[in-house]
Amino acid sequence: MMFEYKPKPIETTITHLRMDEHTSHAHTRPSNINAALMRAENPPLHFYRYLQHSVGEQHVWVARLRMTDDELSKIIHAKTTDIDVLYIDGVPSGFYEIDRSKPEFVDLAYFGLMEHAIGRGLGKWFLSQAISSAWASEPDAVSVCTCTLDHPAALGLYQKLGFKAIAQQHSKYAPLSKKERLAILK
Repeated sequence: MMFEYKPKPIETTITHLRMDEHTSHAHTRPSNINAALMRAENPPLHFYRYLQHSVGEQHVWVARLRMTDDELSKIIHAKTTDIDVLYIDGVPSGFYEIDRSKPEFVDLAYFGLMEHAIGRGLGKWFLSQAISSAWASEPDAVSVCTCTLDHPAALGLYQKLGFKAIAQQHSKYAPLSKKERLAILK
C-alpha cells in the first residue's frame, strides 16, 4: 500500500470587497506590449483548468480544480458566466471570470495573471477591463474577494480601482496533493 502525502491546510484571511458605483478608472494598455483580450465562449474543460492552474497554483486556487466535469461545466458554461482570456504575444497570460447569476449583484469570481505576465504593467489595465465588463449589465454592485494567499498587490489594486472592503473572514485551504496535480495534467 502506497502512502500519499496530503498537504497541510494553509490559513488565510479572505477580504470581501464591493463597488457600488462604476467610477471611471479606465487605464490604457502599455503600448510596448502586444496584448489582446478575448472572450472564451464555452471553453473546453481542460483549457479552463489550465487557466485556473496556471494563474492560481501559487495562490492555492483549488476549488474549481477539485470539481467533477459536470460540476465545472454547469458553472463555466452557464449563460450567466463570462470568461475573458488575456493573451500576450498570442500566448494565454491571464483571465477573469464574471458571475452574472444574480443580475443586480455581479461577482468578479476570478481575476489573475500568469507568472510570465506579472510585473509588465498590465495589472491596472487588465483589472479596469474586468471592471468595465462586470458593469456592462448595469448591476447595482460588483463584488470580488481576495485573500492573503493571492498576489501581495491584489488587495491594494482592487481598492485603488474603486472596490471597498466590506468584510473579512478566516479560512483554510488545502493545497493540491501530488495525485490531484497529476490528474489535472491528464
